[in-house]
Amino acid sequence: MAARALRIHAGPRARRHIERNGLQPGDISVVPGAAGGPKGLVLGPLDRFLFGHWLPQSNQPVHLVGASIGAWRMATACLDDCVAAFERLERDYIAQDYELEPGRKTPTARHVSERFAHNLADFYGGRVGQVLAHPRWRLHVVTSRGRHLLAREHRVRTPLGYLGAYLCNGAHRRALGLWLERVVFSTGPDADALTLPFDDADFRTRQVHLTAANFQPALQASCSIPFVLQAIHDIPGAPTGAYWDGGITDYHLHLNYAAAHPQGLVLYPHFQKAVVPGWLDKAWRWRHGATPFLDTTIVLAPDPDWVRTLPGGKLPDRTDFTRYGTDLAGRMRAWQAAASASRQLADEFQAWLAAPDPARVEPL
Repeated sequence: MAARALRIHAGPRARRHIERNGLQPGDISVVPGAAGGPKGLVLGPLDRFLFGHWLPQSNQPVHLVGASIGAWRMATACLDDCVAAFERLERDYIAQDYELEPGRKTPTARHVSERFAHNLADFYGGRVGQVLAHPRWRLHVVTSRGRHLLAREHRVRTPLGYLGAYLCNGAHRRALGLWLERVVFSTGPDADALTLPFDDADFRTRQVHLTAANFQPALQASCSIPFVLQAIHDIPGAPTGAYWDGGITDYHLHLNYAAAHPQGLVLYPHFQKAVVPGWLDKAWRWRHGATPFLDTTIVLAPDPDWVRTLPGGKLPDRTDFTRYGTDLAGRMRAWQAAASASRQLADEFQAWLAAPDPARVEPL
């Protein structure tokens, strides 16, 4: 018998709901998509099941909140025939490759940004309107806008600015707002009637209308890891400045959903149990625990024992680019094997939905 792959964790209000009512697609108000690079590959089968089969059985609006690869996933969910689109996203992500200049072990940020911009344009070419006008999904792309030393990308000021951000964040998460602010690009028919699916009092936040003019730069900015890709500057319709990966301010989107949607549930396909607030909080373990923000959240995560059965005993991650070096075929085999194995996550969730067992739902 194969080892169980899926673990289900939930906040207290979400657990009570499941105990009384089970779980129906009409219960869901929000679906987040975390930053995390290649780790998101193991969520592909869950994405295809949720957006291609399960959630379409309901008719309520659902807010999709994404940062970095999570933003790419959530935008893909808004495309017509999203199942085929998710399959292409998996193939394209696994096959990505970057040229190395002589003497370098990593590609230049300029090269990665240029290649990534081309890939995004090719992926969404002619289909941006489908994302913006989806009849039910409300997309929210999270970015991090630099302030002060980080207001423009610069070879000296940017490293100093991120050092300041690291030190301030270590003292208090809200102090990170001195250096970076959360800017969320949201779909909706009317720029004056946009709403966020979370309470934004926790951190300095702006909301901007996501349009055809700023879709590509906003999505690329949300995926632009500092020093790995270049910042995106002066996004149309948004405050001027440098925009980076949304995971810097909101790594796993540990947001106050419970305050904004007290009656709806948040369904969170994630690659681990912990919902870490910001990228700079990765080292601060005491910030990894659940808070009342997640009281209505259900996290679907792979079992750590199952993860150890994957190639290398871990999820795909960015270190694989260095680990495999120029062995593109080797990295692709490992990532494809992990993505294929993760079909078990979707199969187990589908089986649990048919007979929801509250005993399998663990506290966050």
